[in-house]
Amino acid sequence: MKVGIPKEMINNESRVGMTPAGVFELVKNNHTVYVQSGAGNGSGFLNIDYQQAGAIVLDTIGQVYAMSDMIVKVKEPVKEEYAYVQRGQIVFTYFHFASSEVLAEAMIDRKGVCIAYETVEDEDGSLPLLTPMSEVAGRMAIQQGAKYLEKPEKGRGVLLGGVPGVAPGRVLVLGAGVVGIQAAKMAAGLGAHVTILDINMKRLRYVNDVMPSHVVTEFSNEFNIRKHIKDHDLIVGGILLKGAKAPKIITRDMLKDMRPGTVIVDVAVDQGGCVETTRPTTHENPVYIVDDVVHYCVTNMPGAVPHTSTMALTNVTLPYVVKLANLGWERACQKDASLQKGLNIVKGKVIRKEILEAFKWQALDD
Repeated sequence: MKVGIPKEMINNESRVGMTPAGVFELVKNNHTVYVQSGAGNGSGFLNIDYQQAGAIVLDTIGQVYAMSDMIVKVKEPVKEEYAYVQRGQIVFTYFHFASSEVLAEAMIDRKGVCIAYETVEDEDGSLPLLTPMSEVAGRMAIQQGAKYLEKPEKGRGVLLGGVPGVAPGRVLVLGAGVVGIQAAKMAAGLGAHVTILDINMKRLRYVNDVMPSHVVTEFSNEFNIRKHIKDHDLIVGGILLKGAKAPKIITRDMLKDMRPGTVIVDVAVDQGGCVETTRPTTHENPVYIVDDVVHYCVTNMPGAVPHTSTMALTNVTLPYVVKLANLGWERACQKDASLQKGLNIVKGKVIRKEILEAFKWQALDD
């Protein structure tokens, strides 16, 4: 199979779909790999690294799409890329269709085979291709939140770890999934007081067992959310509904109960956000302020640490890429139930009901 690795076009997205090590494995399996010139520069991988691994470097993104049976990316295609997607071409990447009707319509129109990293699901319900980026984003949420709590960034002027004689900052984590646990771990490591909310008691019991005593758990409901937003300095949104939009559990009217300079880091922004006032931002302009509350809602947070993120992503995607290349998407999905759940839109047909529900569409074959 011919596999293409284009350069990402999203603002300040420096990750790349595959490392040279991944290219080496594909070439070893007798596949041809095309890499767009400069695609790996931001992650620290040069053209020569890919060439030495066996890739063919092409000048333009158009050439990569035109010559490839499968495209392996990091983020969803942007508007300028839509026309490059060919009928029947596999596009393997993060799509998050439920948060973008325009993207979903474009991929239906292009009739490609859209396999989304974020919905590939193991038997135990875990999301193996989403997990590493959730780990990165959860840890970064505290790193960025601590920065924007500083007064020059319009935050409350709070040091999360505190100092002797001064109480530490308070962090509220919404969701005890991968993002939430990584955020809580980082915040606790800094010495902050952490409250983590979830509706899954098994997850809360797990957190209670593995976290230090200054990480406390409570059941998530509107009463408890309204109570805690009043005295917490940093709020991390880590809510995930597989393949669907995140619920808005913090509403606009709740902002007035937060102290001026409170910081919200909505990691769920890729899924539409779990805060009503969330809107997508970029690393170039990462924050905005609503009712004196600082919002950090960057859609590609792991893109700020591309070397780490690209290697972590390739570690988990490569086995699936090799399987798709070796068998083709139909046989690969027949043999691998986890990969089959990654099918979102296939040759113009919406496969996942969450996409239909997000936009109140009827099934296309009704």
